[in-house]
Amino acid sequence: MSSERQTILVTGGAGFIGSHVVERLVRAGLQVVNLDLLTYAGNPDNLAPVADAPTYHFVQGDICYSPLVTKLLSVYRPSAILNLAAETHVDRSIDDAAAFMKTNIEGSYCLLEAALAYWRSLPEAGRADFRFIQMSTDEVYGSISEGVFTEGSNYAPNSPYAASKAAGDHLVRAYRVTHGLPTIIVRASNTYGPRQYPEKLIPHTILSALKGMPLQVYGEGMNVRDWMHVGDLAHGLECVVRGGQPGEIYNFAGCDERRNLDTVKRVCAALKELLPAAGDHESRIVLVKDRPGHDFRYAMSTAKVERTFGWKPSKPFDVGLSETVAWYLANGAWCRSVLERGYSVARIGVRT
Repeated sequence: MSSERQTILVTGGAGFIGSHVVERLVRAGLQVVNLDLLTYAGNPDNLAPVADAPTYHFVQGDICYSPLVTKLLSVYRPSAILNLAAETHVDRSIDDAAAFMKTNIEGSYCLLEAALAYWRSLPEAGRADFRFIQMSTDEVYGSISEGVFTEGSNYAPNSPYAASKAAGDHLVRAYRVTHGLPTIIVRASNTYGPRQYPEKLIPHTILSALKGMPLQVYGEGMNVRDWMHVGDLAHGLECVVRGGQPGEIYNFAGCDERRNLDTVKRVCAALKELLPAAGDHESRIVLVKDRPGHDFRYAMSTAKVERTFGWKPSKPFDVGLSETVAWYLANGAWCRSVLERGYSVARIGVRT
């Protein structure tokens, strides 16, 4: 991709992953237009590090509102669309999947339609440079008992969330095959780090511990997740923005598998190290009824992105986790704002 007109339209850039990606791209000298609806997990405070940068532009709006997307493409003339806007929490998709169908499927469709019209309007050189990059998840592959998934593995989504992301992937592929739109799909393993909305396991455990609540672990706690620091994923996405090729799928993973129970225990240990006066949090771990359709294990190969971009995860889990716990301890105002906006630190996703 040419470096001469590096304006990137990022959707969902006020969320956890999005804010880290936007920050990295802006600091790398790219112009970033961030389109975000600011639903419950979108937080303008997440962009404070780059909010005043002259190359950063925020627009509040819905990816499903095609006139707005069309206008942004016409005004800013981006060389790539990076679609990070998504509903992502499996438990929420179990209780009510409607928002997942709208954002992850209809939203992808609306962006693809707008991108196709914009791409067709570009001169030949601009069409050659343009990329539509779709952020996806390892969960579209389903569960794997041994070995690892690769970019060519079959889809087998097991939750409404994963199914909605798989549907978005299929639309992206179809627009490439049918219309020639230069699309790329990126899949990531479980991501953690500062600014993650506390419905996810690690920040949920941190806030629950700080509130003196039971630390709930689903089932027997033996389900395995491969953890990747958000900074490593942001680096990977920058690699794709700069050098990703149309039609390709790129899997990024932390290559650090942990059982959920062990992850929660490690959070407790980090809290004890950083806040010894708070006591022993591990004693409050309780095993609760498992999540419906709970995938047992995720694991993906990173061989392709290592060959293509020279990318490897650089943040060891124990180091990244300690830094993450320290961030939540140091950013009480951020945590309080999340709680004040309605997050209850209560379990959801139990509908069967």
